[in-house]
Amino acid sequence: MFDSSRGITTKILYPHIANAEATVSNRVQSVNSDGYVIGPEDSNSDGETYVGWSWKANGGSRTTNAEVGNNPAGGYQANTTAGFSIVDYTGTGAAGTMAHGLGAVPSLIIIKNRDEADSWAVYHSANTSAPETEVINLQSTDATSDSDTRWNDTVPTSTLVTFGNNAAVNADTKTYVAYCFAEKQGYSKFGSYTGNGDANGTFVYTGFRPALVIIKPSSRGGHWMMANSESNPFNIVDKVIFANGSAAGEYTDPAADCKKDFLSNVFKPRTADDNTNDDETYIYLAFAETPFKYSNAK
Repeated sequence: MFDSSRGITTKILYPHIANAEATVSNRVQSVNSDGYVIGPEDSNSDGETYVGWSWKANGGSRTTNAEVGNNPAGGYQANTTAGFSIVDYTGTGAAGTMAHGLGAVPSLIIIKNRDEADSWAVYHSANTSAPETEVINLQSTDATSDSDTRWNDTVPTSTLVTFGNNAAVNADTKTYVAYCFAEKQGYSKFGSYTGNGDANGTFVYTGFRPALVIIKPSSRGGHWMMANSESNPFNIVDKVIFANGSAAGEYTDPAADCKKDFLSNVFKPRTADDNTNDDETYIYLAFAETPFKYSNAK
């Protein structure tokens, strides 16, 4: 994971491990108006295939905030049209707030301590009936757990995110990055569903044909399963990558736990597997392939 607030050509974080930020070279060499240039290391091996996801924030231009009381100093760059912002800040060690720049209430917040090996803290607006009291970790298969030290039991607002005093989100003098997403009709959807334990799975309404869907069991342990329309151009979608895993290659199992359909305004599990469609609660992230009015069913 790279971003232009931290230094897109040199600073890397790995979503499947709790490691601190590392300095690298020759992964992303430059970012241009119409794409980016990949270097020879890791992401450009001869003959290998790759998949990537990119969100435009604000072209690297940040709005800065000074430390005020327990509220951290930092900044954000936001794309309010797409509902995406990158927030970077220095912790205070006490509950405080930070502006996110979205102009709308974020549905998803993913935070990493850049200086130390702390868990990735994820806030998801559909993670239980009181998501502000919960945390779920990106790098693990763990179920959601109660925590009043991540979000200080406070729901985000259209302007601010509240941090508790947990080292994963707000240790004194430590630096952090937070990726914030607000739902945009026809483009992004963040929700939950209850599986039916049947190969004829639950219809999950998104309002668009998905390009990327990430599913995580929240009421029990299980993988963060990432499916995309580039690796799966036709239904049935049966290839996934685990965001919390480091296994080489995509996981493909057309007979079991990967199977789902991407349709014009829904996705639908085609399996009774416990990672996507058991009698459990699942949270998901979905992003559109094209706006709904141009979408065609597959």
